[in-house]
Amino acid sequence: MQIIAYLIPVSLFLGGLGLGAFFWALRSHQFEDPEGDSRRILNDDWDEHP
Repeated sequence: MQIIAYLIPVSLFLGGLGLGAFFWALRSHQFEDPEGDSRRILNDDWDEHP
């Protein structure tokens, strides 16, 4: 039962760390153009032909 005293703060810390990483990704515009990447991979304009 005493292990819960360690597990709860560790889980709260890891959850906060994940939430902080998510907000950092939002502020650094990581989710701005999700459809552009999916269309850009199918485009042949920048492919090099050997």
